[in-house]
Amino acid sequence: MHKTSRITLAALALTGCCTALAQSNVAIYGRINTSIEHQKVGDRSVTAMVNNNSRIGFIGREDLGNGLRAGFKLEGGFQSDTGAGMLNGGGFSFGRSSHVYLSGNFGKVQLGRAGGSSYDYVADYGVLDEPNHDTGTVSDALYYGVTRGTNGISYSTPNIAGLIVEAALSMHEKDPSSDMKNSVDLSAIWGRSNWNFGAGYTKRGERNQWGLRASYTYEAFEIGAYIQRADDPVSGSVCNRATGGCGTRNSGRVNTMYTTGPSQFVIGYGWAGSWSEQRDSDAKQIMLGYNYHLSKRTKVYALFTKYDNAKNAKYGYSFNGGVGYGQDARSLGVGLRHAF
Repeated sequence: MHKTSRITLAALALTGCCTALAQSNVAIYGRINTSIEHQKVGDRSVTAMVNNNSRIGFIGREDLGNGLRAGFKLEGGFQSDTGAGMLNGGGFSFGRSSHVYLSGNFGKVQLGRAGGSSYDYVADYGVLDEPNHDTGTVSDALYYGVTRGTNGISYSTPNIAGLIVEAALSMHEKDPSSDMKNSVDLSAIWGRSNWNFGAGYTKRGERNQWGLRASYTYEAFEIGAYIQRADDPVSGSVCNRATGGCGTRNSGRVNTMYTTGPSQFVIGYGWAGSWSEQRDSDAKQIMLGYNYHLSKRTKVYALFTKYDNAKNAKYGYSFNGGVGYGQDARSLGVGLRHAF
């Protein structure tokens, strides 16, 4: 009798476990994105293997009934060319995203670390994300990011006739390593027929930015463009100014893509004007890309990008050895991306 009871209890425990698993959903996801590029920065050139924001993550959700749902997301980046994490010394963390949320008919409330939707809805939407997910040397280095993201509280509305509005607050928690200011991020996205529009505003201490975007799709063609106004009265590092901030600056970008079968052809142009407190701090970028999709998750690609920096500008991501003030930078390469 005692043995039978133990077997029954074990069966009940196993049934309860499986029932719990059936009520929730946890998945591992990520992508490995690696390219081989010939880069030239100023008079320095190198052929290098480049990691393009490779990452791994975990997402989970539980249906609570009556339209209520709880979930989480953990995501961290790693160097696909070396296997190291993104922290100093090669350590790994969930620095890209670490949050828990509750959603329902009321919208979505989220707690933890996440990127600002003002960037997602303006500079990283649709064709503006192409040809390589706005990563690596071909990415948009001219967009001025302000969002802190850590210790975040956000609320997004439900989809109302194609409109979603999101508000986020990042608490400084009296952290002496930060600028001791809360960060505020406000954004909205609205789509109708072939059109989609985005808007975003971010303020962190004395720094702030706002941007507007429009995207249009017609059959195999897609075009997207944004404008941004940035204000940084604090730091002079982005404009080679020894004391004081850089002031205000306007920037913009337009990308277009043509899709035929598994092939995508992308061309983009971006510009950033000089900061108001520093002359000759403007820049422009041209970008060409080609994607060939072997499947929904795997593609091979080719890319070319070139930054023209004025003497007090140093725009450019993922270039070996970095980009200095006044240095032009360009890269030509091929790559392979696999998502899982």
